[in-house]
Amino acid sequence: MELKVTDLSVARGGVPVLEGVSFTLRAGEALVLRGPNGVGKTTLLRSVAGLQPPLSGQVGLDRESMAYAGHADGIKATLSVRENLDFWADVFATDRVGKALAAFELDGLADRHAGNLSAGQKRRLGLARMVVTGRPVWVLDEPTVSLDVDAVAMFAWAVRAHLRDGGMALIATHIDLGLDEARVLNLGPFRARAPEPDDFDGAFL
Repeated sequence: MELKVTDLSVARGGVPVLEGVSFTLRAGEALVLRGPNGVGKTTLLRSVAGLQPPLSGQVGLDRESMAYAGHADGIKATLSVRENLDFWADVFATDRVGKALAAFELDGLADRHAGNLSAGQKRRLGLARMVVTGRPVWVLDEPTVSLDVDAVAMFAWAVRAHLRDGGMALIATHIDLGLDEARVLNLGPFRARAPEPDDFDGAFL
């Protein structure tokens, strides 16, 4: 299995932000996307994951193979930590809740309501959903927001375990995750050209 992205161009608010992005990700590999704020990392990830259509190009892998984690933690505050993971286990028809709790050291918080967690604990719970899905491709947008140094290391360990199991990870982040084995793709060279004055109105159609 491989994730092959070919000449992908994406837009935000009708305005092109990236053009001609191509890369291939194979089993056991991680790719880190870099670039300044606003370059289009989130837009690219959402297009790869099938959450919004690209302007052009191809994503050569079924989106059902992917699990996406964006800026929101995607948790239900009135449910406990375990109940949140049980919910996602039911959605994805897996039995990986115990593995997810262990991966993000949530066992001791399993019975606590998610609404009573700290920001970092909520983020860990949100990321633990990725383990529960059982899907081979993790698409992660700034996954370490709200995490302290120890939790970042915990996340990196979880990614390595996923890669060892034959998974893949596509990650947009500004920080060094300590994943020396990951390749890095700088999105700066793929910035879309600014619209010509005659094209300006068309950019918003």
